[in-house]
Amino acid sequence: MLSATYEARAYGVRSAMPMARARRLCPTAAVVAPDHAAYRAASVAIMKIFRDVTPLVAPLSVDEAFLDVAGARALFGSAPRIAADIRRRVAAEQDLTCSVGVAPSMFVAKIASTRCKPDGLAVIAPDAVLAFLHPLPTGALWGVGPRAEAALTRLGLHTIGDIADTPVDTLRRALGDAVGTHLHRLSWGIDERRVDPATTEVTVGAERTFATDITEPAALARELLRLSGRVAGQLRLRHRRARTISVKVRYGDFRTVTRARTLRDGTDVSQAIYATATDLVTDLGLLGAGRAAAAEVMAVRLLGVRAGNLVDAGGASKQLRLGERPDGWAELDRVADRARERFGADAVGPAALLDHPEGPPPAPPPGPP
Repeated sequence: MLSATYEARAYGVRSAMPMARARRLCPTAAVVAPDHAAYRAASVAIMKIFRDVTPLVAPLSVDEAFLDVAGARALFGSAPRIAADIRRRVAAEQDLTCSVGVAPSMFVAKIASTRCKPDGLAVIAPDAVLAFLHPLPTGALWGVGPRAEAALTRLGLHTIGDIADTPVDTLRRALGDAVGTHLHRLSWGIDERRVDPATTEVTVGAERTFATDITEPAALARELLRLSGRVAGQLRLRHRRARTISVKVRYGDFRTVTRARTLRDGTDVSQAIYATATDLVTDLGLLGAGRAAAAEVMAVRLLGVRAGNLVDAGGASKQLRLGERPDGWAELDRVADRARERFGADAVGPAALLDHPEGPPPAPPPGPP
């Protein structure tokens, strides 16, 4: 499951859930195939709307971004008015709903936008930040995942206000110095980060949870190719390149492992990302010569590919090898992107991703990425 409507969520359906479980929870749900080309086109259009207001736009995901509008108020009015205008433009030009949180800091704006979904506007004035934050559950804070939330619960802390009222030394002992200090500051509304288009987005990734465990190497290789293409497409959409590629594997017994490799040059090329991901999964014994020695862990429940250590595509350089074409696979990616934008996500793609269950796994390009 990539996502679920609010009607489906009422039945307990969540993103990343196996399709079989989602169907059991909500048998009447309509399943719609994703159209990633349409998502990319909508994302480009929406980000343009944001940049019409301010150049200080930091994408958080394909459909979410931080905007610093302090310098835009002289032209467009107050921050709430700018937010309302953005929502109207997105609705008029893209026929999409848009939730906006307006606040004096990034993390409060993020929480506010989440609380007013699916189609709202929440304005948190500076003198109302603590009144807004303190009744919320601890899990609403950035950096509070399941483990941190469990640790806070063991301390008897259930709301952000509880964290604020707890001595910072107590939090440090329970969570570590860095996390304890960070959460205590956030609980008091202290967040000194600024919107920086060059650094806010740290990684781009894609993963898939299978309805049944996967054991066939060919199926794993095809899914790696599919995920690598999605990650590369998101990098190109954001005009970014990645110097670190990582894979995530969750086995049938729910053990999870990750592996990463840093490349010599940043890349946004599908085949380069796929080749690196294939090497990493091979090192885990799931593909290639090492597979037989790891037979007891061959069943895979989840597979993910992530690109990190991002750099701006315009400023990234690559040292060519002797005899190497300057554009290589990147030229093919650009042609494919244009075809998908015009004719849809399925207009062009690797032949290995066609429905050939008996086919061999796709081979990565020759040579190192």
